Amino acid sequence: MAIHCYCLLNRVDFGLAILGSFFERGFEPNVTTFTTLIKGLFSVGRVVEAEKLFKKLLTLKLCEPNEVIILTMINGLRKAGHTLTAYDLLGLFEKTSCKHNVFSYNTVINSLCKDRMVDNALQLLAKMIDNGISPNIVTYNSVVQGLCNLGRWKDTKDLVNEMVDHRISPDVVTFNILVNAFCREGKVKEAEDIVKSRGLKPSIISYNSLINGYYKKGKAGRCADGLKLFKDMVLAHQVIPDLVTFKILKISVVMNRYTYEALSFLYKMEEKGVKPNITTYNTFLHELCKDGKCEVARNLFNSLALEGLQPDIRTYTIIIGSLCQDGLFDEAKSLLIKMEKSGCAPSTVTYNVWI
Repeated sequence: MAIHCYCLLNRVDFGLAILGSFFERGFEPNVTTFTTLIKGLFSVGRVVEAEKLFKKLLTLKLCEPNEVIILTMINGLRKAGHTLTAYDLLGLFEKTSCKHNVFSYNTVINSLCKDRMVDNALQLLAKMIDNGISPNIVTYNSVVQGLCNLGRWKDTKDLVNEMVDHRISPDVVTFNILVNAFCREGKVKEAEDIVKSRGLKPSIISYNSLINGYYKKGKAGRCADGLKLFKDMVLAHQVIPDLVTFKILKISVVMNRYTYEALSFLYKMEEKGVKPNITTYNTFLHELCKDGKCEVARNLFNSLALEGLQPDIRTYTIIIGSLCQDGLFDEAKSLLIKMEKSGCAPSTVTYNVWI
């Protein structure tokens, strides 16, 4: 209890002194005592000392390690950025009677992949299987993510096939990792193939990645496919779009001039209960005015109150500019007065479009 209290107070030295007094008096500390001290050393950044203490208890057989102390060591080393040390320690653990579990392997494999040491992770995965411990979907997802981050597409596909061979079905997380990675690299065709072949219902993350991938291609046909996919997402699969979807759609409008198509889907999204914010509306208003569709923009502006949205400076400036562009100066003046009364102070840009 005293050692635990000292460690909580970051006074690990006092805890180590008590440990020394145990040995002087002939007492044998148990695994809980060592776990507490090791955790305390990690908490104050004394990583090397934690590692030395652990190796000492193994070498001198001061106590038999259990699952808790093993995970304490792995997590402490991982958080301190000593992933390879954690990897090496797994070899030491095999010499103890404490059996590894999938969680300890997953922790090290995930850390190796995050540190871009994917080959080490693959070796550990193979060793894990050899030791009779079955990897789970979390294990494979970590390695799939690591391979994708390095652009190792063939290895990624081989690993997914290996998952299936081991009767572990890729889940939505696997699906999202693959789609996002392929789209990020402009490999939209490969991402499409994944969508068609795996038989999983895509999540909003998958859809966002695919739609964004289409728009990044920058070709008219691809952008049309993106809008088609968006429609399929909302209407056919009833996947509720989120604000990331709105952002992607907004960018597509600016880049590819699909104003009317995107606007029609905007209304469908609202029907599904996802409300865009005023920034999204401002983009549509700006693009409509730029396309010479000022009246459509003003009708959209007039509907904002029904959507529970308050126009901001940019909203008012866009519409005032459109009114002036069409020679409707009285209406522009009335809107400027309304803007001031609503507590939204006009900016220099607002006055410039009015002048």
